[in-house]
Amino acid sequence: MLLLYLLTVQVLLFAGAVELSAGSCAFEDSTCGYESDDAFLPWILNEEGHYISVDTSWGTHDEKAVLTSPELHSEEWSCIRLIYQIATASETSFDPTRLNLYLRLQGESFDHLLWSAKEPSDSWLIASLDLRNTTKKYKIVLEGVLGQDNSASIAVFEIKITNGYCIECDFEENHLCGFMNQWNPNVNWFVGGGNVRNSQSIFPRDHTFNSELGHYMYVDSIYVKHFQEVAQLVSPKTTTPMSGCLSFYYQLQQESGIVFTLYMRDINGFYEEIWKIDRTMNTDWSLAKVDFDAPYPMEVIFEVAFNSAKGGYVALDDISFSPNYCSNQTGFSFNPAEASCNFEEDLCHFYQDHKDGPGWSRVKVKPNAYRTGDHTTGLGYYLLANTQFTSQPGYIGRLYGPSLPGNLQYCLRFYYAVYGFFKMSDTLAVYIFEENHVVQEKIWSVLESPKGVWTQAEITFKKPMPCKVVFLSWCKSFWDCGLVALDDISVSLGNCQTTEMWSSFPGECTFEKDECAFTQERRNRSSWHRRRGQTPTSYTGPKGDHTTGVGYYMYIEASNMIYGQKARLTSRSLRGISGKQCLTFFYHMHGAGTGLLNVYVKKEGDSEETLLWRRRGEQSITWLRGLIEYECDKYHQIIVEAVRGVSIRSDIAIDDILFQAGPCIEMGEITQHSSGDYDDLNEIEY
Repeated sequence: MLLLYLLTVQVLLFAGAVELSAGSCAFEDSTCGYESDDAFLPWILNEEGHYISVDTSWGTHDEKAVLTSPELHSEEWSCIRLIYQIATASETSFDPTRLNLYLRLQGESFDHLLWSAKEPSDSWLIASLDLRNTTKKYKIVLEGVLGQDNSASIAVFEIKITNGYCIECDFEENHLCGFMNQWNPNVNWFVGGGNVRNSQSIFPRDHTFNSELGHYMYVDSIYVKHFQEVAQLVSPKTTTPMSGCLSFYYQLQQESGIVFTLYMRDINGFYEEIWKIDRTMNTDWSLAKVDFDAPYPMEVIFEVAFNSAKGGYVALDDISFSPNYCSNQTGFSFNPAEASCNFEEDLCHFYQDHKDGPGWSRVKVKPNAYRTGDHTTGLGYYLLANTQFTSQPGYIGRLYGPSLPGNLQYCLRFYYAVYGFFKMSDTLAVYIFEENHVVQEKIWSVLESPKGVWTQAEITFKKPMPCKVVFLSWCKSFWDCGLVALDDISVSLGNCQTTEMWSSFPGECTFEKDECAFTQERRNRSSWHRRRGQTPTSYTGPKGDHTTGVGYYMYIEASNMIYGQKARLTSRSLRGISGKQCLTFFYHMHGAGTGLLNVYVKKEGDSEETLLWRRRGEQSITWLRGLIEYECDKYHQIIVEAVRGVSIRSDIAIDDILFQAGPCIEMGEITQHSSGDYDDLNEIEY
């Protein structure tokens, strides 16, 4: 269990004695310019306890309270520290009470989620969040959301924003910058200094001020009872990619073996040693520097191991970070985009060994209603293996990715579709090829029966040596030689679960968890419905969603509606911005009786809606991408309207809605055919 030494209300009262920077607040007698949004529950200032809170006495399940900071501006890297508590009557809940922190950038309609917490606690906790430098003005937005608990409260004791990095600390303030002692019955890190004269305060002066009143962290061996007793001091977790030079000051004195080591630990608990003491005696403050790369969330751990109760002691002070490496090496140069490809222009950095046979072909399906297009847009290119049905049993096609640096964790995502007769296990597999050892390891393969739906696969892996990802399509026998399609390969740094949160867009809705910020005037059988899998009526609707192939989308069930009946999905009120905005979404209009799909904008103060986009009739059996570029400098709503067609075969579906500031990059692709009625219905272009 992680315990933060002296993290209680009593010792956190330092705030009143410190001049707070812009955006910081101790909530002693005011909210420092922070304001509750009147559209939601209020945050209540408790002047006696020096905190603000919201609880179930003010609201019910799923209601929220929103607190917005004054407008802030800092072109330097900043650290936000939040001291908070979530208290509930029960420890577990299906829909727990939670606290979210967003960044609201000037000129953007949507807020960026920086952090979220839902774990209840009976004491104050601290969160440390790195905020990258930006030239834009911004606001901090705190959102408390009440869960299903009958009794729950969310309290914020302090918000503090400082220039610099969250991993830096001089240990002069009682929150210890979010560093935490990993509790051990016999050996622990303590706060030293402050002119506290006791048996444990063994150093007269800290390094920061060279004063007896200064503070530092220390650990000694007087209570050691076992061989190799270990004390760990754990840093806050990095929340944004960073690399450079990590430095700190330390003192060490030992009579028998002390091992002082610095580790990096990822969210899966894997340790990597980056520094170790190489001296036995050092009674003066010494500077240590180490190159530091954290492309995904990491903790830094200062670990001291003792062999006996007479081992000695170690002291630590003034941890700092610079974006420039300690050594002369250049910055971390690998760009994950180099190992990603949507195959719209070419094979990117992927290649084939043509000695294997015909291999993979880059193909494009002409717009029609009877063959699935690519995953990227529905009208673009993808890779197809065994395309001519001419391969003999034993055929193998290999697609090699670019070289990936070793000793990093990667998240590989891609989309595949399998078409064939029977269960086609292993017709598509992914291998990791370690270049230095000429070793191939299979890390994934197709197991299910063919269903002809673009399905997402994601794999987290880490190898000590440089490696390549290899996609292998294998035709074992005639009955196994179906079509294998591949598209939208992406590589990112870190664990797939973590990168999903880091890489998500603030204005994105995939409908995987709920309907996001969209609402409906009425909810009945003729409304928009959230669904996964195939729609009930045959020869209409999608077989799966666009996001993963096995997730959720929104659709209208035409069999529950009459001809001309409408279903409307309305966004929450969006902030207007100057300049162009881009709305991207995917839609599915398959069925002989398909009606209309319209997108409108409703501006604040206007009585009429403006039509932005329309599609009429059957479009394709595949998901197609829609792009809308529009301008609106006032609050507005986006309305997605589906109109039932002439028959029950007119289900209409939407998925993966994304709002972004700025013009649409690929506006040339918005013109699409209104029908799939072509002479070359099943033609594939190579």
